[in-house]
Amino acid sequence: MPSPRPPAVLPAEGFNEIASCRHGPMLFNKNDQYVGASLRKYGEFSPDESQMFRQIVRPGMTVVEAGANIGAHTIELSRLVEPGGAVVAIEPQRLVFQTLCANVALNSRPNVLALQIAVGAEDGTILVPVLPPGQFGNFGGVSLTNVQQGESVSLRRLDTIGLAHCHVIKLDVEGMEVEALRGAEALIARHRPTIYAENDREERTMEMLSLLWSWNYKVFVHTPPLYSPANFAGDPENLWPGIVSLNILCLPAERAVVVKGLEELTPE
Repeated sequence: MPSPRPPAVLPAEGFNEIASCRHGPMLFNKNDQYVGASLRKYGEFSPDESQMFRQIVRPGMTVVEAGANIGAHTIELSRLVEPGGAVVAIEPQRLVFQTLCANVALNSRPNVLALQIAVGAEDGTILVPVLPPGQFGNFGGVSLTNVQQGESVSLRRLDTIGLAHCHVIKLDVEGMEVEALRGAEALIARHRPTIYAENDREERTMEMLSLLWSWNYKVFVHTPPLYSPANFAGDPENLWPGIVSLNILCLPAERAVVVKGLEELTPE
């Protein structure tokens, strides 16, 4: 009889690792400061955001995830929309996008459409910085504003990517949230999706809030911590004490939804 084959392992000299995580096997950059480090240590990333998704995402929905990174939330979202739903996962960084596609494949997620594009207020191209994958860094925190050197990537409005349905838009685009919203104005007017967006650029907060209020959306503050004591690995050590994400949950005002435990932001 032939000898059993040893289990496959990733090259030790490479920059990628793989771990068994809450939502399935996940490939990640071993040098990543937040997402990779969290998947390695806790087997999940920002689990309080996952709790939010479980409240707003339902089977059959189409979710647009702009700034999907390596898919730490994509895999769960793709399961939440089953049966009949889909996730459009958008990531502009080439190497990060490749890892996103790997994780979609590893978890056999046929309802995920991954696009290597950036989203903004106009159609065109944009330069995307390339971080050395073998060096320590925050690969999920790459801004595309005022970039002078990088790889040219297609820049698209969400209005022009051909979405027949849209129930939820998740935005984590490192300071380009306003541009992404402006490029989705027709889509938002037509479908009135729930919007869950990062809001960590203080200088642009009022611009984004004013835009959402003008579209008759209610806006609520959501500040999930990166660490959860109930993490998948049961690890009691908090790598990021006091660090939270600064996000907003935005709901069409005409929707009769009661949001408990979140502060509503209103125009003065």
